[in-house]
Amino acid sequence: MALFRSSSTSLFLLIHIALLSTLSLAADPTVSYDFKLSYITVSPLGVPQKVIAVNGQFPGPLVNATTNNNVVINVRNDLDENLLMTWPGIQMRRNSWQDGVLGTNCPIPPNWDWTYSFQLKDQIGSFFYYPSLNLQRASGGFGPFVINNRAIIQIPFAQPDGDFVLLIGDWYTRNHSALRADLDSGKDLGMPDGVLINGKGPYRYNTTLVPDGLPYETIKVDPGKTYRFRVHNVGTSTSLNFRIQGHNLLLVETEGHYTVQQNFSSFDIHVGQSCSFLVTMDQNATSDYYIVASARFVNESLWQKVTGVGILQYSNSKGSAAGPLPEAPSDIYNQWSAMNQPKAIRQNTTASGARPNPQGSFHYGSINVTDTYILRSLPPSTIDGKLRATLNGISFVNPDTPIRLADLNQVKGSYKLDFPSEPLNRPLRRDTSVINATYKGFIEVILQNNDTKMQSFHMNGYSFFVVGMDWGIWSENSRGSYNKWDSISRSTIEVYPGGWTAVLASLDNVGIWNLRVENLDRWYLGQETYMKVTNPEENGETEMAPPDNVLFCGALASKQQDRSHKDSAGSILQGNPNLFFTVLMAVCAAVLVFS
Repeated sequence: MALFRSSSTSLFLLIHIALLSTLSLAADPTVSYDFKLSYITVSPLGVPQKVIAVNGQFPGPLVNATTNNNVVINVRNDLDENLLMTWPGIQMRRNSWQDGVLGTNCPIPPNWDWTYSFQLKDQIGSFFYYPSLNLQRASGGFGPFVINNRAIIQIPFAQPDGDFVLLIGDWYTRNHSALRADLDSGKDLGMPDGVLINGKGPYRYNTTLVPDGLPYETIKVDPGKTYRFRVHNVGTSTSLNFRIQGHNLLLVETEGHYTVQQNFSSFDIHVGQSCSFLVTMDQNATSDYYIVASARFVNESLWQKVTGVGILQYSNSKGSAAGPLPEAPSDIYNQWSAMNQPKAIRQNTTASGARPNPQGSFHYGSINVTDTYILRSLPPSTIDGKLRATLNGISFVNPDTPIRLADLNQVKGSYKLDFPSEPLNRPLRRDTSVINATYKGFIEVILQNNDTKMQSFHMNGYSFFVVGMDWGIWSENSRGSYNKWDSISRSTIEVYPGGWTAVLASLDNVGIWNLRVENLDRWYLGQETYMKVTNPEENGETEMAPPDNVLFCGALASKQQDRSHKDSAGSILQGNPNLFFTVLMAVCAAVLVFS
C-alpha cells in the first residue's frame, strides 16, 4: 500500500494497466480513444480562421477498429457551445443511445466530458465521424473511422501495399457560427471559398486562382505498387468529382459494402459519402501527378476556385506537377449521362463482408414491402417568419427532451408519431413529427428531390438497398425499373434535383434513428425526421437500456448531475459499472503484487 501513498501517478498507471488487462480478457477486444475538441487557428486557404480540432489535430485522428470490437471514445468538450459527436454509417445494434444526434441524445455542455461506448457488429468498411450540432462540421471536428475485416475473413482483392485516407470537402473561410447566422437571417450560404484535402488548401496549379504558400496534401507512393484510397466527402453542401491524373480508380467499397470492381477515370462523391478505390502506380515518374476534387453539378466555369488539389508523388519522381488539371466529366448538361455512374454501382454478391457468408445471400428482392414513405424535399420557404427546409411539408424541430428518453421517463408531448407517408396538400409547418416504423418491417423510402440542388440522404442505424434512381416524379410504375438482384447497400445516397431515388431497408434494429439530408444547410433548416423502431413485445432483451452516464435535459434536466472534466481513466470507466468493478478487483490484485 505504500506505493499508492507515495504517488498519485502510480495509481493512475495501475488503473490503466488493470484496465488494459481487463479489456484484453474480454470476449471481444476493446479499442479506446480520448477526444478533446477545441479551437485552433489555421489558414488552409491563406486566411487565418478558427477551426475545430480533435486532440489539436485538424482533421481529427483515425479511429481504427475491427469487426465486433467494443469502441470506447471519451469526448471532452472544450468548445464554447454544446457538442454531440455522431458516427454515421456505424450500425450500433439496439443502441441509439450512442448515436450522437439531438433526437436521441442530450448535448454535451461546454467543459464537460462524455463517454461513447458501443460495439461494432457485422460490419466492415470506410466511414468518418463529426460533430452533429449547429453546422459545426463546417468548421472541422471530423476524422476517419475504419472498420477492418477480422483476420479469418478474406477481403475480395489482394492486400494493398498501403492505405490512404483523403477527407475532401468544400470549405468556407467564415466559421460555422457565421454560416449559421447567414441561414438564420434568411440568406443562402453562397459559393464556398475552396475545397480542402485533409484540411489543406490546393497545390498552386494556377497562379491566378491559388495564392502562394498554401500547405497542400502530398501522397508518397512507390512505382508498381497498389494502394487503397479511402475518400470521404466531409464538406458542407457541395458534390465533388474526385480524380487522380493519369490513374484509374478501381471502386471496391462504398460505406461498408464491397462493390463489383469497376474502373473509373473520375468519380462523383456526394456530401456524406465514403468510397474506397484501389489505385495502381503504373505510370512513369517524369513528374508528380495531380489529385483533384472539384465542384460538381454547379456552374463549373463560375466555381473554378472551388477545387482542391493535392499531389501524388512517386518515390522516383523527376519533377513537380505542372500544366492544366485533368478535366472533370463534361456531362453536366446531359442529365441522363450523369446518372449512369451511380446506377452502375453494384454489390459484390460473391464477397464476404464481416461474416463468412456472402453479403448477397440476403434476397431483398423477394421480401414483401410493409410500408412505403415518399419523402419530398422542396426549396427552403418562410415558415413563421423564418427560412426553413422541409420533408413532406414539415420542418423538423428538435425536441427539448430526446425521444426515447422521454418515453422511458413518461414525458408527454415531446414529439408526435404522425409523420405523413406521402406529401400532403396543406400549409408548411414546423413540428416534431416522427415516423412510426414497423419493427421487423421492410420499408420502401422514395426520396423525391423537388429542390434545385443535389442532395444526399442518410439513415442512421441502417444500411439500405439502393434499388432505383431516375428523373421526374416517382410513381408506382417506377417499381418496374428497380434492381432486385444486386443493388448496392449503403447508408448515404444522392438524389438528383428534379429526380428521385428509391431505397429498401429491413427495420430490425430497434431504437430512434435519424433520417436526414447530409447537406448541412438543409439539415440545419429542418430537413430531417426520425424513425421510431420499437418491439411491441419489448421485454428488455431487444433494446439496450440507457447507459449509466446518460445525459438529461429538457423536462428531465433536474436529474442531471455535474459531469465536468474528469481524468481520462475515470472517463473510460463512466457508464460501465461491470467494467468498473472488474477493474477495481484487478487494481486490488495489482496492489498486492506491488506491495
